[in-house]
Amino acid sequence: MRIALIAGEASGDHLGAPLITALRARFPHAEFAGIGGPQMIAQGFSSWFAMERLSVMGLFEVLRHLPGLLRLRRALIARLRDWQPQVLIGIDAPDFNLGVERALKASGVRTVHYVSPSVWAWREKRAEKIGASADRVLCLFPMEPPIYMRHSVAARFVGHPAAERFALKPDRAGARLNLGLDPARPVLAVLPGSRISEIKRLAPAFIEATRMFLASHPGWTALAPMANAACRAEFERALAGRTQIQVVDGRADTVLVAAELGLLASGTATLEALLAKCPMVVGYRLAPLSYWLLTSFGWLKTKRFSLPNVLSAADTVPEIMQGALTPDALAEELSGWVNRPARQIEFAARALKVHQALALNASERAADAISELLRENRP
Repeated sequence: MRIALIAGEASGDHLGAPLITALRARFPHAEFAGIGGPQMIAQGFSSWFAMERLSVMGLFEVLRHLPGLLRLRRALIARLRDWQPQVLIGIDAPDFNLGVERALKASGVRTVHYVSPSVWAWREKRAEKIGASADRVLCLFPMEPPIYMRHSVAARFVGHPAAERFALKPDRAGARLNLGLDPARPVLAVLPGSRISEIKRLAPAFIEATRMFLASHPGWTALAPMANAACRAEFERALAGRTQIQVVDGRADTVLVAAELGLLASGTATLEALLAKCPMVVGYRLAPLSYWLLTSFGWLKTKRFSLPNVLSAADTVPEIMQGALTPDALAEELSGWVNRPARQIEFAARALKVHQALALNASERAADAISELLRENRP
């Protein structure tokens, strides 16, 4: 049994490693190869190319690296065809993976796409393109399979692996002690994104909003966990020597569990904050051209853009987008959470409900779906 996987960034590596463990339990003698990161490699995975070569974000950055990405994709497709895996699993990174999946599917290889793009938010018709590349789509959120069903694409909700990392009831005091903080002091978690482009757009407003909030709420501690050294350097440039925010290397999960309140960029971190039962204010600012395209062509299909609100189907947390994102607006919404226990209790109840719905042992369910696909007869 030869199983190929492609992970394009750290989040894909996090998903790939436990999936390899689950698949090996079903196929003890299988070989695993393709593109992955350190966590997958630690599970005995052979990465033919450096995963970092795929971690290119933003329209203009992708265009600059496009010739190299196309060469890499051609080389990977050729090597996969020579290796002849029984199944190819593309983990997220749809711009790269769907093309590889389509080529291998045409060669008779079964294909799986793990992590659906946000078809619930914009450009639902992409579901058809994804179905042309993947025999199965494994979805992390329950609202996604019905969308694929409308386009006659086989999709399955497997749950979200992040839901298994967090306890249903968070230990805030323990997390603060773990971080060396005073357990009695409330914590504000500041997460302006995990990509340099996000931090450049959001950090100035987030930093000023945090300063304003701390000035009106003395006794709070502000922590900013950074995904990597490059993100930390960019955020510290925006801080410009100001010390009101303590910067932490990694440990975002612990910081979110420790925090009573968060200021976050829209993205996976907002789901993690929800799972940590951390009330939050969510802000986002796209590049002007990207925002114009989304709104002008009617691609944006949802009024709510943050995962906590989408998953709870309610205005569970404040969202501030694009031109409305100012330090004053962020600071005002942060203050709106303080000393409002009824609002906090309602948030915790909705967060717990979402947590329970997502905690389904995703890696095991994904491995089951892949095993079933391999047992099926081709039409």
